[in-house]
Amino acid sequence: MSPRESPLASPWIRRYAPAPEAPVRLVCLPHAGGSATFYSGLARRLAPDIDVLAVQYPGRLERRAEAPMKELAALAEALVAELTPWTDRAFALFGHSLGAMAAFETARRLEAVGRPPVALFVSGRGAPSLHRREFGPQLDDAVLLQQMRRLGGTDPRVFADEELMRLALPVIRADYRMVEDYRYVPGPPLGCPVTALNGRTDPKVSAPGVDAWRHHTTASFDSLTFPGGHFYLVDRHEEVTTALTDRLSACVQLGHDDKQRSV
Repeated sequence: MSPRESPLASPWIRRYAPAPEAPVRLVCLPHAGGSATFYSGLARRLAPDIDVLAVQYPGRLERRAEAPMKELAALAEALVAELTPWTDRAFALFGHSLGAMAAFETARRLEAVGRPPVALFVSGRGAPSLHRREFGPQLDDAVLLQQMRRLGGTDPRVFADEELMRLALPVIRADYRMVEDYRYVPGPPLGCPVTALNGRTDPKVSAPGVDAWRHHTTASFDSLTFPGGHFYLVDRHEEVTTALTDRLSACVQLGHDDKQRSV
């Protein structure tokens, strides 16, 4: 089955290792400038126990003819509509950097419509309640390239390929602008557990920013730190896979126990 083949075809969803019998789904949201393929390896490592849905934002790869999203709230609203048909079983959200913010706002909206996730995993990003502008009004090519080199995660050969950079920069700029323009709106905390995952030397994440995530849930909160920087995920995939598997298994078991007690 190809990544696009599923009983619920959507340009937003890629399934690189479909696991239709898995008891839980994990929706994975990419970073600024990233695409669904960033999670293809994770999907294969988690299958068949966890069915991974990798989100493909507009403006990249096969959706490159579409305009990138401009507002995080609009992105979250679109994701609620796209993900609702997939909530026929337990599901969780995982987002890295921009994806963490999008996952949080999507989780809030899904809870509001009675489709709560069993867990939220936020990676490479401090709590939204502490979000501040980072770049100001100017986001020119020089600033974007400096940021990309600083954070890593991009093959150095990409910077030398003018055609690739010409195609990539407008999308990356739109994603960063979406983050810059984000404004946290206070509301009820989530009812699901929240786990924050970060690289020890990530220049974008502070200890207070990570700890503040605990205030966004009435359930449990825990924090995991791995060796590496902003893109620690690339090198620490085994540890990340284990962390996700253990926590999702616990969430599914807890849900099963709760259901049994209510019978």
